[in-house]
Amino acid sequence: MISENVEKFLKEMPVKNPFGETVRLVAAVKTQSVEAINEAIAAGITMIGDNHAQEFRDKYEGICGSPQRHFIGRMQTNKLKYLVGRCDLYQSVDRLSIAEALSSKSASSGVISDILIEINPGGEESKGGFKPSEAAYACAEICKMPSLRICGLMAMLPESEDEAYLRSLARNMRALYDGLRAEYKDFRYLSMGMSGDWKLCVECGSNMIRIGTALFGKRNYN
Repeated sequence: MISENVEKFLKEMPVKNPFGETVRLVAAVKTQSVEAINEAIAAGITMIGDNHAQEFRDKYEGICGSPQRHFIGRMQTNKLKYLVGRCDLYQSVDRLSIAEALSSKSASSGVISDILIEINPGGEESKGGFKPSEAAYACAEICKMPSLRICGLMAMLPESEDEAYLRSLARNMRALYDGLRAEYKDFRYLSMGMSGDWKLCVECGSNMIRIGTALFGKRNYN
C-alpha cells in the first residue's frame, strides 16, 4: 500500500511550482516503523522528516538508501545530542533560544547545521514559530550565531475551510520568503504544505512539502 501511495503521489505532484522551482517531497515519518519508511524509500522517497528526536535516534541505523534526514518537529535543547551531525536540515527552528543551543552544539561538534526559520503565519497560540513580522529580526540574529546556515522558511497553515484565507496566508509567506531571499544567499527552501493543503501551498509558491498521511495512511498512535 505504501509503495502504491508513494508512486501515485509522485505522479500527481508537479515537478515545478509556478515560480519555476523544483518541488521537493519530504515524507513525514512520525510513528512509522523502519520497515514502512524503507518501503517508501524503495518506492522513490529521497527525503524523510522526523518529529521526535528519540524516534530519529532509534531508527537511524535501520534506514536504508541514504535519504536526506530532516527534523520537522518541535526541538528540545536536551535532545539535540541525538540530531547534530546526523540531520541534514532542521526545519523547525522556532525560537532564538533553540537556535543558540543548536549553534553551540554544532560548533562543539565541528559541523555546520542547515536550518529553516519556522514562521507561524496564522498567529496560532497552539503552535510555535516566529510571527511573520519577526522573521527579518530572527534571521538577522541567527545569522550572528556560528555553525548555522539559514536556508529558508518553514510554515504550517491553520486548519480552516476558508480557502481564500489560506491562500492569503500562503501568498504572504511566499512574499516574505522572496524578500528575505534577496538578502540571504543560502535561502532556497520554502517548506509549506501537508497532506491536506499541499496543492494550495505549491500553487502559492511553496517548493518543499511535508507529507505523511497521503503516503503512509492514518497514523497509529498506539
